[in-house]
Amino acid sequence: MAANGAPPETDEFWIFGYGSLIWKPPPHYDRRVPGWVTGYVRRFWQASQDHRGTPEAPGRVVTLIERSFWASLVDAHDSAPEKVWGVAYRIKADKVAEVKEYLDIREINGYTIHYTPFHPADGSPPIRTLVYIGTPDNDQFTGPQDPQALAEHIYVSEGPSGLNRDYLLSLEKALNELSPESGDAHVTDLSNRVREIERKRREGELAVEGFEHPVSHEFRRVSSVDEQEETEKA
Repeated sequence: MAANGAPPETDEFWIFGYGSLIWKPPPHYDRRVPGWVTGYVRRFWQASQDHRGTPEAPGRVVTLIERSFWASLVDAHDSAPEKVWGVAYRIKADKVAEVKEYLDIREINGYTIHYTPFHPADGSPPIRTLVYIGTPDNDQFTGPQDPQALAEHIYVSEGPSGLNRDYLLSLEKALNELSPESGDAHVTDLSNRVREIERKRREGELAVEGFEHPVSHEFRRVSSVDEQEETEKA
């Protein structure tokens, strides 16, 4: 696994979780601190072949996208909060190597190691944290997708770690529990769409087998300054 950015400037080892790590923490931590990072946007743009899908039918999980790169793309969810909320975990010093190995196995499917400042919600000084990110150059990165098609894809996907929709709904719940301002509109919109699919299926209004809107792995950049400005303002 590649590493990007400088290592932490401290003997303490911290990990930032913005997806399943929020509610499924790593082993051997002795502090859990809610807070946020900036400069990124959270999106369900990473294919999952090993947890919430299979190699033949990948699910979708979240990754972080640098905000400047996200602004160059055409995204139906065309706004995003400045703060990406999550949780930082401090790992016990004598367990750092063990936890790194555990996370490399858990997060390796297209993710690489980065470091970023984390801002604790209690206002204490920023902490330099390790974070796993699926960057746009990894082959599991899908880029922007139609929200309804993405919700349908998440609804029907399943992998060794369980249903893809359980991951989505658990993330929404975990984020909402961190702070009154920690919700993520992208996550909430997809969750609402999945709940509506489930309601229609339960009431016999919808057959979910073989949705006719496959999610493309292609993405495109905005093609003009005007289009980019419109995306950023919406």
